[in-house]
Amino acid sequence: MISQQRLAEQFKALENFSSSESGITRLAFSDEDWQARNFIIDLMTKAGLTTRTDAFGNVIGRLEGLDPKLPAIMSGSHADSVPNGGNYDGIVGILCAIEAITSLKESGWKNDHAVEIVLFMAEESSRFGTATLGSKAMRGKLTREALRQFKDKNSISLYQALSMRGLSPDSIDTATYKAPLKAFFEVHIEQGKVLEHQKKQIGIVTGIAAPTRLKIQLHGQADHSGATPMELRHDCLCGAAEIILAVERFAAAEKSTPAVATVGILDAKPGVMNVIPGDVELGIDIRSICAKTKKRVTEGISASIAMICEARGLEFETTLLADETPASIQPQMLDFLEEICREQQVDFLRLPSGAGHDAMHWTDYTHTGMIFIPCRAGISHNPAEYAKIADIAAAASILAQAIQKSSSASFSWTQNI
Repeated sequence: MISQQRLAEQFKALENFSSSESGITRLAFSDEDWQARNFIIDLMTKAGLTTRTDAFGNVIGRLEGLDPKLPAIMSGSHADSVPNGGNYDGIVGILCAIEAITSLKESGWKNDHAVEIVLFMAEESSRFGTATLGSKAMRGKLTREALRQFKDKNSISLYQALSMRGLSPDSIDTATYKAPLKAFFEVHIEQGKVLEHQKKQIGIVTGIAAPTRLKIQLHGQADHSGATPMELRHDCLCGAAEIILAVERFAAAEKSTPAVATVGILDAKPGVMNVIPGDVELGIDIRSICAKTKKRVTEGISASIAMICEARGLEFETTLLADETPASIQPQMLDFLEEICREQQVDFLRLPSGAGHDAMHWTDYTHTGMIFIPCRAGISHNPAEYAKIADIAAAASILAQAIQKSSSASFSWTQNI
């Protein structure tokens, strides 16, 4: 049986691994992230899993099956956080997976297929500007060149961060997961208001939106704010203001398949009161569950940037940081999870995910399922982030049954990937 007490104690313990007094700050590969990682490795070991670490630092805990030749069942999520975030984003998926295995073993369950629980490193984009890096490493989507390209605000590259943790960035290709998988499952807080508004305890995710992320650098002329007439200015910040409004406009225009777009970074230089900003950096995040919609919004924004800069006499550079493909969940998986919810008499709802998750990188590799639980007022990436322990336990129970059913050699999907 799923233990709410065990889960509550583990969430409480993880609150200690943070560099901020308000909320949770566990940036990827920081000391706090490493402390949480060691805590989770200890939980995996206590649950009877054997652990291994790949070149990127992802931790894979394995419970061997009765037939080691059969493909494994995988479940996992992340433990890193945004600055001043909450104690549920990501970590819910890890603790639910460990609790699911623990409770199944306590019931005397015997698994034909092996089960692997993965702690994915660097899921959040907060430090290196790109998300789900651990999953990308496991899917062979990270190169040594990319490891050197991605840098944090202190100019420490991802390559350097891995090296400082005693990992093997030069062997990043060995992190690629090549073994067959029967299924992948991830539990996560919704990070939205739909489940709470609809009074549903569980969400069955139908698709996962993917981001396109752009870094835009504008170059104009830094001049004296008092001595330069308005018609002779090349003010990058005014150009950036127009671009920001264009980003909002293009996303809001999509009605049939919604898109969202956000300018989350605005850095104007030299950043003093009496100098016209001569350089500005923007960070733009564009998302949709429809690849065509996301491409249309991205192209519209890019064209608008060129027009604005030409009109204002500005130069610009665009760096594509990420351009990921939205993921669709297989109908067989949706029906499978829905059946479990009905068996457990849990109120559920099918819904898309507007946020990206590790699960999105596995939908083309194996049958992939994602389970959402409500978070209070839809708040996430915030110290006020909160999920009820009863809802967490309900998700762990559904995950346990999903693992139990799919880890039987007699179970098969009606359609292959």
